[in-house]
Parts: sequence; C-alpha cells; structure tokens
Amino acid sequence: MTRTETPWGPWEPAPLEAVVALFQELEAPWWVGGGYAIELAVGRAYREHGDVDIGLLRRDQLAVRRLLAGWDCHVADPPGTLRPWPVGEVLPERAHDIWVREHAGGPWRFQLMLDEADGTEWIYRRDVRIRRPLADLTISQGGFRRIAPEVQLLYKSKGPRPKDELDFTEVLPVLTDAQRRWLDEVLEIAYGAHPWRDRLGG
Repeated sequence: MTRTETPWGPWEPAPLEAVVALFQELEAPWWVGGGYAIELAVGRAYREHGDVDIGLLRRDQLAVRRLLAGWDCHVADPPGTLRPWPVGEVLPERAHDIWVREHAGGPWRFQLMLDEADGTEWIYRRDVRIRRPLADLTISQGGFRRIAPEVQLLYKSKGPRPKDELDFTEVLPVLTDAQRRWLDEVLEIAYGAHPWRDRLGG
C-alpha cells in the first residue's frame, strides 16, 4: 500500500483484511469497492492501492457511524472539503464520500462510499435511470462481499484515470457476456459514446 499526501493529512490505508474484520460486526449490508473489488474479481494483485473503499447504502449510514463511534470520521460536504461527521447526524443527500481514521491528526485509513437505493433496487447516483436489483449488486467472496466489477467500472468510467484504465484492462477478460452487456448498456445510457464500449463489443 502507498502513502499519499492530501490537504487534509496523509493517507496510510489499513490492510484490507483489517477493514473487513472491523466491518464483520456491522449487521447492515456492506461491501468492498474500488480497485480492490476489481482486483478480487481478477484473482490476483497487479497494482498498488492508495485507499480502501467500503460501500454501503445511504439508509444504513447511522448503523455504520455507530460501529465507528470510536473513530474520527469526516465527510466531503460540500465536495472538495472535509468536515467532521458526528455520531447521530444524518448526512445530506449531496454527501456520499467519508474519510475515516483512528484519531484526529492520524493518517486516513479507509473510505466509506454511500450508495442510493429504493426498496430492493440500487440506483446509480450519477444517473437515476440506471438501476439494478440489490441482490445483483455484490458478489460473495471469502466471507465478505465485493461490488460486482461491472458496477465498479461504471463508477470508474467518468473521466477514467490511468489506474481506472488499468483496472478495466485487467478485469475485461474475466467479465461474463452478461456483465459486458450490462456495462455496455449503462455506458450508452450515461454517455452515449464511451471509449470502453468498443472493447466491450458494443
């Protein structure tokens, strides 16, 4: 794992195994996201990770904040800034990105990402036309769940960075035909043309 500097202090990501162990105590649904989710789908490590992403539904935010009552949590609200997230506060809909560390002044250890849902349906927060049954959002692996790679790629598709391009290239060979079709369809909804669509067969 890499140490990176930010205007709000350094990132020193906790080991994925430690974060997973912490979240085993959470009764609400949660899953590993980000680059780790792609790497788990590929089945091998192929790059460094600057953070650890844990996803959960917005409606379960208070449960996770109680789990992390002893941790220092800050929310990107408004985006581009960080402010403390006290226990018991319901975050506004615009807030979905939370940084977590053991104590004030320490390095950031992992990140929470809030996802939207309506009943049993997941909703892509950047385009509410894109929806998916919650039952198909994540995949079980090794005693925990990870976000489906095609869904994580959708999040990575907006202005993909070099690491996002690498993740797409690495996971593409293991995507099923159904996963490729889904991603192609939602990229068309979200963008119309997108450079990844040609490689998906769209």
